[in-house]
Amino acid sequence: MRLLVSNDDGIFSLGIRSLANTLAEAGHEVFVVCPDRERSATGHGLTLHQPIRADRVESVFHPAIKAWACSGTPSDCVKLALWALLEEKPDLVLSGINHGSNLGTDVLYSGTVSAAMEGVIEGIPGIAFSLTSFSSQDFVPAANFARSLVAKLEKRPLPPSMLLNVNVPAVKSEAIAGVAVTRQGVRRYIDVFEKRVDPRGKTYYWLAGELLEEVEDSSEFAEVIPTDVQANRQNYITITPLQYNLTASKGLENLKDWAKELSNYAPLIS
Repeated sequence: MRLLVSNDDGIFSLGIRSLANTLAEAGHEVFVVCPDRERSATGHGLTLHQPIRADRVESVFHPAIKAWACSGTPSDCVKLALWALLEEKPDLVLSGINHGSNLGTDVLYSGTVSAAMEGVIEGIPGIAFSLTSFSSQDFVPAANFARSLVAKLEKRPLPPSMLLNVNVPAVKSEAIAGVAVTRQGVRRYIDVFEKRVDPRGKTYYWLAGELLEEVEDSSEFAEVIPTDVQANRQNYITITPLQYNLTASKGLENLKDWAKELSNYAPLIS
């Protein structure tokens, strides 16, 4: 398969080398386009007011891999790859392996997930891979699972509009409980800005966040499908299908009568 690999941890991160090299060694045609430095928590941001540069990178990846370091965001990297750098569209867009989890509502901020989602927006299925630890350096189990998953998708492709968000627990391979298809959980943070003063006497703020326990939602699947947070806590590799269409289907029904009522205000607006 033709695979485009990106991330938000930067070109020199161990996670992207583990993912790209493992897939190249499995015989896939691999292209890497990722940020030239860490761009974590950039969400789906795009660079609009300055040029984007991309430089070929040698001697970092497997010899068969063509790689570029890009000055933009993760989403910039994928968009640039699809429209400027690659001669043909890839079969899959892969992002990761991220150093740290992307569970629950983390996906809204994640540059890793956004890079894979950029492929989905362009009609190419995507997969985001994350290792659920900031300290572990063992990406082998996650890379091996990525190889197995890509091999399965080669025979049974995903629909173009689907993204798989994969989180691999940071434990030894023998301690992994299995693979679970999950729904997106709800995690909330207490955002805290620490106030500091620099050597010149000027005030600045440093964002920190304390993770709250998972907040359960009222999803119709709550009784039958675990959340990614729940399953990962039990050492399962979690696979959560995501989409970029954020329309709240229940809201369409609930707001149907509102349109009629609000129409009475239309003359006032005009």
